Amino acid sequence: MSFRIHGLTADRFTPLFGLTDDALLAQGARRFVVDRTPGYPDRIALRDCEPGETVLLVNYLHQPADTPYRASHAIFVREGETETFSDRDRIPVVMRSRLLSLRAFSAEHMMVDAEVVTGDAVEQAIERLLQRADADYIHVHFANRGCYLARIERD
Repeated sequence: MSFRIHGLTADRFTPLFGLTDDALLAQGARRFVVDRTPGYPDRIALRDCEPGETVLLVNYLHQPADTPYRASHAIFVREGETETFSDRDRIPVVMRSRLLSLRAFSAEHMMVDAEVVTGDAVEQAIERLLQRADADYIHVHFANRGCYLARIERD
């Protein structure tokens, strides 16, 4: 079964790019200079940022539906990133190197299943979850910190 992984679109974050630290704080965001890799995974391009790049730590509403699963969490976005990752049947490296939580949701935005997997087993888990007739899409989270990473849909 083919699937497509989507990063977040940059336009949600571009109003924050270039703001002063005080202006970011006023919006609940913070700027960091990357000092190691891995450690600062960008949710737009779905890659680990490199030392010296700047990232913004923001709260992101990744499950906006008015259900019991409505949720937000802190995520990093690389300041200035414009290229959204969206690819068919290709797992980005940032997913290969971490323990992941895959959460399958119905069209009504209710969780129908979930799995925790290592990056080397992610394709099989995606296949299992998307084989469910009631699974409409999958949210990928980093299992250790619980942060949202990406959305997966059938292609």
